[in-house]
Amino acid sequence: MRELPINQPPARLRRYLTAGYVLFIVYASLSPFTGWREGGLDFIAVLEEPLRLNHSWFDTIANLLAYLPFGLLLGLTLRARLGAAGGVLFATVGGALLSASMEYAQMYLPNRVSSNADLLANTCGTLAGALLAASIAPSVWFRFVMRWRQSLFHGGAGVDFGLALVALWMFAQVNPSLPMLGNVFITQVAQPPFVPVSAEPFSWLECAAVALNLLMLGCLLLTLLHQRRHAVIGLVLVLCVVALTKFIAAALLLKSWALLLWLNGEAVLGICAGLLLLLLIHWLPRTLLLWCGAGITLAYLGLTHGLLDSGKPAAAMPLYHWHYGHLLNYNGLSQTVALVFPLLLLGYLWRIRER
Repeated sequence: MRELPINQPPARLRRYLTAGYVLFIVYASLSPFTGWREGGLDFIAVLEEPLRLNHSWFDTIANLLAYLPFGLLLGLTLRARLGAAGGVLFATVGGALLSASMEYAQMYLPNRVSSNADLLANTCGTLAGALLAASIAPSVWFRFVMRWRQSLFHGGAGVDFGLALVALWMFAQVNPSLPMLGNVFITQVAQPPFVPVSAEPFSWLECAAVALNLLMLGCLLLTLLHQRRHAVIGLVLVLCVVALTKFIAAALLLKSWALLLWLNGEAVLGICAGLLLLLLIHWLPRTLLLWCGAGITLAYLGLTHGLLDSGKPAAAMPLYHWHYGHLLNYNGLSQTVALVFPLLLLGYLWRIRER
C-alpha cells in the first residue's frame, strides 16, 4: 500500500543528500583540480590491467566505505519510484558510472592513479549501500522515523533543503583537526616528554566565531521546527552527536597527544555564549528572525574570512598518525564546506522569507 504522505516529503531530502554526496565524491576524487594534462593512457587498458597492480587493502576499504553512503542514499531515493529491486539495480549502475567517470578523469591528473580495483571496490560499496537501503526502507523503525520527522519539522522542499544544510554543517564539524565549531586548523606540534606546554593566548575572535557558528545553526533550526522551544534541545543534541563523532574520529586518526586538542577554551566559552544568545532571539517574530539569521551569517563570513586565517589543510597533517592523501583531501573538503555553508544558508533564508 502506498503511503505518499509519509514517503513523499523525505524523498526530496534524500535527493538533496544524494546530490551533495556526489559533489563530495567529485571533490575527493579530483582535488586539487590542478595540473590537468594528457598522460597518454587508454582507459580500456586501465580496465584490463591486473587487479593487483595498483591494489592496497587500505584503498579497497576506503573506496568501499566512501561509496556505501552513496548507494544507501541513491537506493532510498530510487526505491520510491522503482521499487526495491529496481532501486538496487539502478543505484549500483549509477555508482559504477560515477566511479568510472572519476577514474577516467583521474587519468589526466598527474598526482592520481586510475585503477580498475578502485572501480570494482566503489561499485561493490554502492551495491552494499543499495542493499542496505532495500532492507531498512520497509522496516517499522524507518517508517517511525519518517513520521517523527514530519511531526517535528515543517514540510516543503525549502525545509528539506534546510535539513540537508544541517547535515552539511555536521559533516564539516566532525573533522578532528578543527576545533569544536571552529574554522582554524590545529597546528600544535608534539612536545618532548616532561616539558610544560606553553599556553596559547586566548583568542576572543575565535570565541566569537564559535558563537556565531552556533547561532547560524540555531537560526536554521528555528526556521525548521514546528515548535521553537525545541530548537535549543535540538541544538544541544546535535552538539553532542558532533562531539562524540569528533572524539571517535580523533581517537582513530590523530596521534595520542592530539586527542583532545579540538576542545579548547574558545570553543567552550563560544558555545555557552551562543546558547544564551539563542535563548534571547528565539522569541523574535519570523521576519525579524530571518533578518537576524542573515546578519549573523554575514558577520560570521566577515569575521572568519576577513580577520581570521583558517590556514592550509596541510598544516594539520602532523596531527595524524596516518599519512594517506585521503586525509589531506578530507581537510580540504571540510574547509570548503565551512566556506560554502554560510552562503547556502543565506540563499535558504532568502528562499523561505515569504513562506
